[in-house]
Amino acid sequence: MRTTVQASLITTFRCNARCNMCNIWQSPTRPDEEIDPACYERLPAGLRINITGGEATLRKDIDRIFEILYPKSTLLELSTNGYNTETIVALARKHPNILIRVSVEGLPRINDSKRGLKDGFDHALRTMLELKKTPCRNIGFSVVISPDNYSDLVSLYELCVALDVELGTSAVHNSWYFHKHDNQVVSEDALREHDRFVKALLTSKRRRLKARLKDYGRAYFNRSVHRRLRGDTSGYRPACGAGTDFFFVDPWGNVSPCNGSEQEWVMGNLREQTLEQIMASDKAHEAMERVRQCDRNCAFIVTERHDMVRRPWVPIWWIVKNKLRIWRGKEIDWS
Repeated sequence: MRTTVQASLITTFRCNARCNMCNIWQSPTRPDEEIDPACYERLPAGLRINITGGEATLRKDIDRIFEILYPKSTLLELSTNGYNTETIVALARKHPNILIRVSVEGLPRINDSKRGLKDGFDHALRTMLELKKTPCRNIGFSVVISPDNYSDLVSLYELCVALDVELGTSAVHNSWYFHKHDNQVVSEDALREHDRFVKALLTSKRRRLKARLKDYGRAYFNRSVHRRLRGDTSGYRPACGAGTDFFFVDPWGNVSPCNGSEQEWVMGNLREQTLEQIMASDKAHEAMERVRQCDRNCAFIVTERHDMVRRPWVPIWWIVKNKLRIWRGKEIDWS
C-alpha cells in the first residue's frame, strides 16, 4: 500500500520555552540565517508537511510559509507550544483544513516545570479553547512521555476526551535535533502509569466512532513507547522509514533523513537544490547507508503510521486481542 511521504520543516531553533528534555532553546538560530519561505517552493506537491521548531510561531513570516505550503500539501500540520494564541488562531481561520497539535507535558504544575514557561499550560489551554471556535477541526494536544511526567498521562487524556480534542503522544529521545544526549528513557514508575493510559485508550469513552478508532490506533503506537520505557533494545517497532517515508529540513535548509540520530546526516540543501536533486545525490546515498546501519530504535509515530497503512492487519489484531484481554480482566500483551 502506498503512503504519503512526510516532510518535517524545522523552521527555527528559537524557542520561548526552556524544556528540560530539549535544549534547542540553548542554540537559537538568528532570524536572518533562517531559510527563506520561498525555498519551500522547491518541495514537490503531495507531501504531508509538519511545521515545527523551536517554536514556529516566533517566525514573523509564518503566515507566508503557510500560504506557500497549504495549497501543495496533502495535510499541513503545525506543532506549537500554544503560547502565541492570536497567531495560531489566525492561521487556523485562514487555513481551516490544517492539523494543529499544542504541546504540553502534563497538567499545569508539571507542564510549566518541565517547559520552563510561565503560565505555559494556561496559554496552551486558552489556545485550544479559541481553536474550538474556528472552522479548524483537526486540533489537539501532544505530550512527550518521559520518566518525570507520567503521573499526569491519564488525567491529560481525560481532559482531551472532555474537550473532544485529540491527544498525540511520543517518547523522550536523545539526538542532534533535541540537542540532548542525557535524557533518561527507562522508567519502572512510568511503565505502570503508561499501562493505565493505554488501557484507557483501548476502552475509549469518546462519543464519536472515528475518535474512538483513533484512540485504538494510538494505543497500538504506544506499544512501542511502552517497550522503550521498559528498556527493550530491539524488536519493538517497525523498520525505520527515515529518508524514504519521511525527512527533515533544518532552519538553514539542510535536508536529512531523520531527527533521531546522534549527528545530523545532511543530504543536501534546499536553498541550492530541489528535493529530487538532493535525494539523487551521493550525499543522500551515504546518509541512507547510515540509516540502514542505525541501531537507535527510535519510537516515533511517523514510522508507525506508515507501517500501519502498509500492514493494517498487524495493529488491528493487536487492538482486538488486547481489548479482549482487558474485557477478561487480563493484562495487556505488549508483544
